Amino acid sequence: MPYLTTRDGTRLHYSDWGDGRPVVLLGPAMADSRVWEFQAPFLAGNGLRCVTYDRRGSGRSDIPWTGYDYETLAADLADLLDHLDLRDTVLVGYAVGGGECVRYLHRYGSGRVAKLALVASTTPFLLRTPDHPDGLEMALFEEIERAIRTDRAAWLSELTGPFFAGPDPDKVPISGQLAGWLTGMCLDTSPRAGIEIYRTLFTTDQRAETAAVRVPTLVVHGTADLAAPYGLCGTRTAGLIPGSRFVTYEGAAHGLFATHADRLNEDLLAFAKE
Repeated sequence: MPYLTTRDGTRLHYSDWGDGRPVVLLGPAMADSRVWEFQAPFLAGNGLRCVTYDRRGSGRSDIPWTGYDYETLAADLADLLDHLDLRDTVLVGYAVGGGECVRYLHRYGSGRVAKLALVASTTPFLLRTPDHPDGLEMALFEEIERAIRTDRAAWLSELTGPFFAGPDPDKVPISGQLAGWLTGMCLDTSPRAGIEIYRTLFTTDQRAETAAVRVPTLVVHGTADLAAPYGLCGTRTAGLIPGSRFVTYEGAAHGLFATHADRLNEDLLAFAKE
């Protein structure tokens, strides 16, 4: 299996499939690159070079104690792009992956990046503050931290409904087997990494960074997303990025990569090939 070693000595596992314009996929907080089960083979099979990697702390990558802030995660992405010498790249940031991509562009520029797709992204800012009064209370993160520390297997199992079905958790639109496989994948992420990545995505204000994005950007978001609320994340991210294209998935929750795989595949393929 191919690995790269980052500037701080962390080994990251990656996959590099296909030929053509490179598309680099960054996934949700507690999932590794296997989460792209439906997207990576499709994109690689349709004339694109599809690169995925396991974020530090997850899957087949190293599990360091530190480095789960956006600055370090963006440096990991920079090291991957440099290692493979990728150019004219389409970055696809899903959930916290969106924050990683935005920080990468802010820190390293767009020399290697042609386009950006933000899917169910947690940008630009989740936390409630005096100048952001409709954000989420810090108590919500504290509940997540407590759940991960005490019984994260039960917590992840309970999240299946809201993650894939939104406010109607009794109508999960994927099989129980697929949901179970994805839950098991999340358990392969270290609890330390999970807590710290959630802390990063929850507390980092990326409003200015998001507004500074200047590459062509596609924003995809479900209206029933509870993890990255549509009004707080999708509409505001699209509104901050000049000229962005905003595609709404009516009634869709957070897990678009599984619940709306075919539609997402086609949207990403069309955007990458334009």
